[in-house]
Amino acid sequence: MNRVAGNSNERLTILRITIIAALGGLLFGYDTGVIAGSQLYFTEYFNFTPAEQGWAVSSALYGCLAGALVGGYLTKHFSRKYTLILAAVLFTVSAWGSGIAESLSQLVIYRIIGGLGVGMASLAAPMYIAEIAPPKDRGRMVSYYQLAIVVGFFVVFLATYFIGGGDTHGVGPEVIEEIHEHNVNQGWRMMLWSELLPAGAFLLLLFSVPHSPRWLMLKGRIEEAKSVLARITSNEQEAAAELSDIQQSLANNPSPKMAHVFAKGIGFALFLGVMLSIFQQITGINAILYYGAEIFSNALGYGPEDALKQQLWLASVNLIFTFIAIYTVDSLGRKPLFIAGTIGMFLGLSILGLTIYTQQMGVISLLAILLFIGSFAMSMGPVVWVMLSEMFPNNVRSVAMSIAVAAQWLFNALVANSFPVINESTLNQDGFNGALPYFIFAFFCVIAMLFVWKLVPETKGKTLEEMENLWRG
Repeated sequence: MNRVAGNSNERLTILRITIIAALGGLLFGYDTGVIAGSQLYFTEYFNFTPAEQGWAVSSALYGCLAGALVGGYLTKHFSRKYTLILAAVLFTVSAWGSGIAESLSQLVIYRIIGGLGVGMASLAAPMYIAEIAPPKDRGRMVSYYQLAIVVGFFVVFLATYFIGGGDTHGVGPEVIEEIHEHNVNQGWRMMLWSELLPAGAFLLLLFSVPHSPRWLMLKGRIEEAKSVLARITSNEQEAAAELSDIQQSLANNPSPKMAHVFAKGIGFALFLGVMLSIFQQITGINAILYYGAEIFSNALGYGPEDALKQQLWLASVNLIFTFIAIYTVDSLGRKPLFIAGTIGMFLGLSILGLTIYTQQMGVISLLAILLFIGSFAMSMGPVVWVMLSEMFPNNVRSVAMSIAVAAQWLFNALVANSFPVINESTLNQDGFNGALPYFIFAFFCVIAMLFVWKLVPETKGKTLEEMENLWRG
């Protein structure tokens, strides 16, 4: 009976810690979603050109890149926990400042500040969760980070939808014009300020979670590590065994120099991590999410307020299919989910591109976007985060994951910045009727599927210490 009670308490403790850390993902999703809903209106308010619009949307991503790079140093020297606390402070400053911006430069500065927070959290949160979670549940626990991202998307799309006026079906043109004018002048600011609530909650809750036991061991704080392990394992024997594994791992791999990250074995793991991060971005997910309202408005013929309503479909499908990944990633494995998902993404993008190319946009186009989003949500979205958090050895995890996540943000920014320019290009409009970006994304889905099929090993069920032996082999 006591053993059962102990297991239950340990699981509840791990779940509580995981949920709090995963709120960093919720703010990642919220920050991405709020720019998708508000950019239609602040673009009109400031009268941005396509290039200025792209810079306003993508500027935060360059902050994310810097945040991911500096996050490697912060998570190693100041802890995963304190890095998350700093990220929460930056989220709060960005949410307030973005809403009071009166120029492109002011908006960009505050968006970059928020991007620094997102970059730090996107590195520290999955790393922290992976170091807390038991091996048999690690895929599911780290997937909660991706779930939190899509919950953030869903919540912010609800917020922007209702702030933007809600359902305008059957409403007269004068009222619609009045709602639109309010959104252009003030509504977009309220959308950006709405991030203050989850940012504040994240900041306060972080003070209740412990440090990662693996980080404590890296710093020689053995007694504190024992105390944390006692809280998150079911018995003393399990805690002692895990402590011994961590000590052995650190003894075999002393504090690294940068050259160790690129050494044989670990260098290949880093190559795989960087490529997985790049593929997650160049297959188009954030272009669809950032510019979803504009895609619905321009390509599919919806008005701006109706376009916000259609984005709720994206957020809902994203949320539902993430649950599929959570409950299958530890049983089916990482590779099968990734490969199946990229096939679905390819089909969704191809169908969407064909409907735009043939000027037959409508319900089929919407279903194609939803197929793409659902396929991403059950595969590449959570699986990449799971693999990045578990594939690197203890002594180089901060540095290697920092490089991989930085690559993700760099290509996220490049895609977000280039999408409106490519979309408005003469080649796209005259040669492809607006479909070129989606055909490019579909092509990269095929490349990503082949890459994972041929090169990426299966990692389910292995301890973080066993992963080191995999790369040595």
